[in-house]
Amino acid sequence: MSDQNNIHPVFSQILNRSDKERFLNQKSKVVWFTGLSGAGKTTLARNVERELSKRGYLTQILDGDNIRSGINKNLGFTEVDRNENIRRISEVSRLFLDCGVICINSFISPTEEIRQMAMEIIGRKDFIEVFVNAPLEVCESRDTKGLYIKARKGEIKNFTGIDAPFEVPQTPDLEIRTDELPIEESTARVLEVILPEIRYD
Repeated sequence: MSDQNNIHPVFSQILNRSDKERFLNQKSKVVWFTGLSGAGKTTLARNVERELSKRGYLTQILDGDNIRSGINKNLGFTEVDRNENIRRISEVSRLFLDCGVICINSFISPTEEIRQMAMEIIGRKDFIEVFVNAPLEVCESRDTKGLYIKARKGEIKNFTGIDAPFEVPQTPDLEIRTDELPIEESTARVLEVILPEIRYD
């Protein structure tokens, strides 16, 4: 007998998402920031969270480094592990979504296939994709951790932008050029897109 036969979900017996959204007076969504390391995803995510908090919204940030030091610390950077990393993150995001929480995700998520998987797990109507865009040379100039230097020396393998590809999103809900816009304007543009989606009417 398959182990799956011993799993009995109780989703129908717990408070549903609409109950929690009503309690929190907000609509839950997943805002998914994608882009190269150093593009400004984490900085933008933090600023967006700060502004939403000022407006009374309950949020949760999921960030690459934090997730990989916890729930995904057993994963490396092979293609298989990258896919599993995003799959787990997407499932966790869906749990926050069902709790009525606005989940702000900051992950390189380098391929269309990976981002499509995330969107399918979360659901298209609840998935707001923001492409945080900056040229590779700008990302490298911001590299306080020295990751690009290590990758160019071959000390880090499968590093996105150096020896692993980044596929530019074809139809993001929003693109932010962080090399052209100050953080305040970048944050404002993200808020313009997401505030209408999270207001509870």
